[in-house]
Amino acid sequence: MPAFVLVLAYLPAASAQDDLNKKLVKSSAEQNVVAAITSLDLTVVHLWAPWCSNCQAELKNGGWLKMVKDNPQVKFYFVSVWNDGGDGKSMLSRFQIADQPNVTILADPGPRRGDNKIKQFAGLPVSWIPTTWVYKGGDLRYALNYGEVRFDVLQQFLEDSKSEWSHKGEPKLPE
Repeated sequence: MPAFVLVLAYLPAASAQDDLNKKLVKSSAEQNVVAAITSLDLTVVHLWAPWCSNCQAELKNGGWLKMVKDNPQVKFYFVSVWNDGGDGKSMLSRFQIADQPNVTILADPGPRRGDNKIKQFAGLPVSWIPTTWVYKGGDLRYALNYGEVRFDVLQQFLEDSKSEWSHKGEPKLPE
């Protein structure tokens, strides 16, 4: 049997194995985010794509740069999704976000369209971008899943997330 026939016979099995690996092994972007959100740090995860007009609007108004600079103790993860593996770093650089010390830029390797694009990331559904999540100590404190973030609201969420959210010592309501 010629060698090229053996190679052709191997290709479908290799493709099937690649598909299985993608389903079983989380992307390194997702692994990095899961590690970050389970830390004690206050962490913002922003799912976005450079081609998305809503995501571009958030960058153009300078809100993300101000947010990152005004909150140096917060870790920001910009994760490009639905972007065929591109991380969007060049666009984030244009808006001076990429080089900030509290920013990590990651990319999901998945496709932009079709049934294989991600529908879940770090255990949460992804149905729209931009999507912004705020975590502290492994707990999801806030999830903004549909559209552009209002930065004054996000700032308030960060401030609220710094609290312990304890009502010890307060009287309970009668049942």
